[in-house]
Amino acid sequence: MCTTCGCGQGETRLDGHTMNDPHPADTRAEESHQVRYRGHAQPGSLLQSRFTPAHAHAPSLSAARMVQIEQDILGLNNVYANANRRRFAAHGILSLNLVSSPGSGKTTLLTRTIESLRDRLAVSVIEGDQQTSNDAERIRATGARAVQINTGKGCHLDAHMVAHALERLAPADGSVVMIENVGNLVCPAAFDLGEAHKVVVLSVTEGEDKPLKYPDMFHAASVMLLNKVDLLPYLQFDVARCIEYAHRVNPGIGVMQISASRGDGMEEWLAWIEDGARAARQSPGNAAEVGRRPGQLKEPPGAVPANAGTRPGRPSLDPCLRGDDS
Repeated sequence: MCTTCGCGQGETRLDGHTMNDPHPADTRAEESHQVRYRGHAQPGSLLQSRFTPAHAHAPSLSAARMVQIEQDILGLNNVYANANRRRFAAHGILSLNLVSSPGSGKTTLLTRTIESLRDRLAVSVIEGDQQTSNDAERIRATGARAVQINTGKGCHLDAHMVAHALERLAPADGSVVMIENVGNLVCPAAFDLGEAHKVVVLSVTEGEDKPLKYPDMFHAASVMLLNKVDLLPYLQFDVARCIEYAHRVNPGIGVMQISASRGDGMEEWLAWIEDGARAARQSPGNAAEVGRRPGQLKEPPGAVPANAGTRPGRPSLDPCLRGDDS
């Protein structure tokens, strides 16, 4: 496993079996094991990395050298991400990367989504957790195929792990692959898995200022699902303020308010997925289009601020984050 954020190495398991094929980033482990994640955006941007001597965790390495190591590691990850993206595109598969804090309701959302789409779309799942196969077992109980990745001390999935999982999962042409990332609003933002879109799930039990506290994730996401809205009568959560914060970080992010347990807003979410799956099927083999157009999926009603006539363009991201070839 890569070490940009201090993750452990050699502990990743796929459905209980050790992944022996080394991650390319491990070739720099001797130097990079002391390096810690400090963000990966372009200098001068909203998400600017701040590598200074005060932030360095490897006194023997200069700040510039640490930045170079992280760029190399992310670059190697992007090689796998682009291969995953080409595979998805060639087979007309829509891939979504679900990210959130632990306990936001991602697995409940997935099981309800799978059950609702059972007669309309084939859905398979790649589950990411540090330990246990509990979530994969919940997915399999719906009848869907699932592969469990256990990352050990790792705090995120990477594209290399997903590539291995896809070999075992063998998703059908024209289907949907959902990737449930490890619960973490920091490191998964930097690692492109080859997905069409990151979907960030925010529970109303967490606090409306999460988009400001974790801007990298909300900046990288195409959609924010505001989950557990059935609990709003019992909480002091300002929905309008939360959405305003999300748009402040990412003016182009789509927003849907849902309750995965009660069903509120699910039809809008399901229609969003079906539109994206239809677009992926209609563009097989076009890796430059499928998965890279933020507007590929239909924008849900109300997702754009009321004062915006059209959905604004997504802010440009560092190519290291997006896995662009150009």
